[in-house]
Amino acid sequence: MKDTLLNNINSDDIHVASFLSHVVSNSHINSTYSHTLTVIGQAVTPYLLHSVLKKLHNVFTPLSAAFHHLHKQMGDDVIEIRGVLNNAELEHVKPLLSDVSQAYNLDIGLQAYRPSLSEPGLLVMDMDSTVIAIECVDEIAKLAGVGEQVAEVTAKAMRGEIAFNDSLTHRVACLEGVSISHLNQIRDSIPIMPGIQSLLTYLKQHNWKLAIASGGFTFFADHLKARLGLDFAISNTLAVEKGRLTGKVEGEIVNADVKARTVKALAEKWEVPAKQTVAMGDGANDLVMMAQSALGVACHGKPLVNEKADVAIRVGSLHSLLYFLDK
Repeated sequence: MKDTLLNNINSDDIHVASFLSHVVSNSHINSTYSHTLTVIGQAVTPYLLHSVLKKLHNVFTPLSAAFHHLHKQMGDDVIEIRGVLNNAELEHVKPLLSDVSQAYNLDIGLQAYRPSLSEPGLLVMDMDSTVIAIECVDEIAKLAGVGEQVAEVTAKAMRGEIAFNDSLTHRVACLEGVSISHLNQIRDSIPIMPGIQSLLTYLKQHNWKLAIASGGFTFFADHLKARLGLDFAISNTLAVEKGRLTGKVEGEIVNADVKARTVKALAEKWEVPAKQTVAMGDGANDLVMMAQSALGVACHGKPLVNEKADVAIRVGSLHSLLYFLDK
């Protein structure tokens, strides 16, 4: 297939997105395949699709190309390519996928298995820099005048350079004396990530359960649970006395292991098969729950997370997660 993709298209038309339908079908041919390559972008052209396959030709042999059932429905071109992985481990292919994604500004995922929208499922999401476009602890720290100090520790923790419990304890200690009114100010202007509402609405329509498991704070996670209509939220509780933060966390810290336990516990509670579980996040603290799930999705993640996750959203909005699911 990869050698004939552009054969029937005039050289002037290979850069025209409307000609993509000349090389991509509405349904797949019947053939045995091992993996699905998903290519996602804006105005994808025959040239771009051909270039992706050319870059991957040493590790992936395409057999058929068809439009994803959500192609154009949310504003994106989405192509599924069924094929066979050639003498390579998927883990070893991921750096190549990252390079190809960067080269053509496309989101690309290669999966041996995809959870299905035809069955109920479970999506567990990180909050900070995933559901919302900020790290709440950093925003509180800015208002407290210790922004740079706390942001540096946050960055190291997200890259996996510092144990999460230690980093959280240190950062929260810096917030001692901050007024609750500051938290209200952040909550009222909280920037929700593009695509989250489309993602959640579509999954709800297909009987999926939705949750937040966050190393952030209940003040914001509980607000988002109500605002977005989620089924569950777990996060850290900031201790408060006389309307001000004490600089301590109450109860067990929600770290990577607690997040992973949450995925398993919620799946059991709602009787969701393990093969129908998805976890999404951006930091090293999310990798354990991703490993616990059938599909781990990096969302504009740190390099380590993009490398370890099953698939990565590098370019598009959060609703792009839907394109990595089967019908």
